[in-house]
Amino acid sequence: MMECNKDEAVRAKEIAERKFSEREYIGSKKFALKAQNLYPDLEDISQFLTTIDIYISAENKVSGEMDWYGILGVSPFADEETVRKQYRKLALTLHPDKNKSLGAEGAFKLVSEAWSLLSDKTKRLEYNQKRSLKNFQHTTPNRAGHPSNVPTSNG
Repeated sequence: MMECNKDEAVRAKEIAERKFSEREYIGSKKFALKAQNLYPDLEDISQFLTTIDIYISAENKVSGEMDWYGILGVSPFADEETVRKQYRKLALTLHPDKNKSLGAEGAFKLVSEAWSLLSDKTKRLEYNQKRSLKNFQHTTPNRAGHPSNVPTSNG
C-alpha cells in the first residue's frame, strides 16, 4: 500500500516541480502538499515546500515593497533574536550544498537578502517606516481641502 502512495507522491511532486518552473507557486504548493500527505518521507519534499513558501512570500508585495518579514516567516514585531533564529533555520534548510530541490538557491538568496536588511537596525527602521507610511497613505481616506490636524514643526 505504501509503495502505491509513494508512486503517486512522486507524480504529485513532479507536477509541483513543473508548476514551480512555470512560476505557478500556489498550484505548485498544492501538489507538493499532496505529495507530502501521500508519502511524508518523500525525498526533499519538506525543503521544497519551504522553498515554495519563500517564493510565494516574495510575490506578495506590501505597499509595493518586498515583504522581507514574510520571506523570513517572522512578524514585523519580532525581536532580533527571533529574526536571527528563523534566518539560521532557513539558511540551513535552503543552503545549496544541502538542498538540491528546485528553486532552493533562489530562495536562499532571498532569505539572505531579507536577513541583511532586517539584521541592520537602521535599514530595518527605514524599511518599517516605508511600509507603514505607504499602508497609512492607502488606508486613510483622502480629505482633500481639509487642513490636517497634524501639528507642524513651525507650530
